[in-house]
Amino acid sequence: MKWLCALCAPRIRYRRRSAKTWSVLILASLIAGAVIFPDIGRAREVVGFSPSASAGAIIIKVRERALFFVVGDGVAIRYRIAVPKRGKEWAGAAHVSGKYINPDWSPPPCVKADHPELPDIIPGGAPGNPMGARAITLDRLHIAIHGTSRKMRRSIGTAASYGCIRMLNEDVIDLFDRVRIGAPVLMIP
Repeated sequence: MKWLCALCAPRIRYRRRSAKTWSVLILASLIAGAVIFPDIGRAREVVGFSPSASAGAIIIKVRERALFFVVGDGVAIRYRIAVPKRGKEWAGAAHVSGKYINPDWSPPPCVKADHPELPDIIPGGAPGNPMGARAITLDRLHIAIHGTSRKMRRSIGTAASYGCIRMLNEDVIDLFDRVRIGAPVLMIP
């Protein structure tokens, strides 16, 4: 149960406890978490993860429609996401190249070709801006991990993007605050 402490402040001093005591403590922390962060179970959760994964890395599992931010010591934060649609998929390694708050959006050529009615630029914070509250750009052309507009929230959990990874705004804000520029990103089909 060491991972509970790593995510909470202040640090908790460990003592030997019975299995029943641990069960009560875990249940109490889950209930307290649900009260303090009512949407955390719906949007993101702390999960066990490969201990060999580097802390600070982002692992995207397309089939699971999940993005994992590796905290370390075999623990990650799992976020629900929308992944690229058929024909726009990609896999492999990348790195975080930039972080932007309320970014403007210019449709890439492939999006503009499919949707010529789109303006050349949509200002950050505008209702129709598909980037949402934050954008974490990758060192791949026109690819970002970003929030979503109100209209597109329903796309989370589907294959819907032109190559980007789409998250709920509250989740991308949380990830934005945790990830650093240069962090490794791995997309697994």
